Amino acid sequence: MTAKLILGKDIGNQIREELKTEVEGLKKKGVHPGLAVVLVGEDPASTVYVTNKGQACRDLGIHEETFGLPASTSEAELLALVDRLNADPKFHGILVQLPLPKHIDSNKVLLRMNPDKDVDGFHPMNVGRLMVGEPIFLPCTPAGVQQMLVRSGNDPAGKHVVICGRSNIVGKPMANILIQKAKGANATVTLCHTGTKDMASITRQADILIAAMGVPKAITADMVREGAVVIDVGVNRIPDPSAPKGTRLVGDTDFEAIKEKASAITPVPGGVGPMTITMLMVNTVRAAKAAHGLK
Repeated sequence: MTAKLILGKDIGNQIREELKTEVEGLKKKGVHPGLAVVLVGEDPASTVYVTNKGQACRDLGIHEETFGLPASTSEAELLALVDRLNADPKFHGILVQLPLPKHIDSNKVLLRMNPDKDVDGFHPMNVGRLMVGEPIFLPCTPAGVQQMLVRSGNDPAGKHVVICGRSNIVGKPMANILIQKAKGANATVTLCHTGTKDMASITRQADILIAAMGVPKAITADMVREGAVVIDVGVNRIPDPSAPKGTRLVGDTDFEAIKEKASAITPVPGGVGPMTITMLMVNTVRAAKAAHGLK
């Protein structure tokens, strides 16, 4: 048995087509969704990511402005910009690209943001809303994983989902999303981490296994039950002398071995990655609708 591939690009394109229609409908009502992206410094990976976000907005008809600031920008200057964006009605969503320079406290910046414009879903108020089952925004990567499961015919409802990793960006919000009594959730969730004893005995119980550990090939084939669905959130660059650049990307799972055992699996690259920006677009449109009192 070779696992069916769950491809983020295909599912993301499906969602973007739906969004494009929604944005067109909002514009007819006089609502033009807007996203402000703040980039401090010139980190190469962040620059590429911000460029891709801008292109996604243009493709969907979402107004987007990128505010590029030098790495020497002070914390006070960045907070002042966040204040201006909070007050600007043409921006329904604000995203401050991480990581920030070391002299800026990212928590201060996050707390300064209007939670109703926090389209990353990281503000403590939005984390709390998710926890109690009344979210405005779902964090983008976990929300993308949920959509991949549902749209690939692997609804988590009633399933045992094992999540490996407890980060605030993926692991914890992923668990909070899937335990809710809601459509596309209602799962039994186990969260594993570096303190978990005999992790393999737990991962082998999973109907759906989500790897988000940040460790290359941490999940091996012997840790996966036959026929399980495996979602690999990890993106790790490892040395590879045969590759043109001398490195290649791998996930947190041993893909080649596990694909012969799982019923479905996400590759790296090409799996979860493309979904993150797509769900950012979803949150931006949702913020615009909320700001104008639309369901």
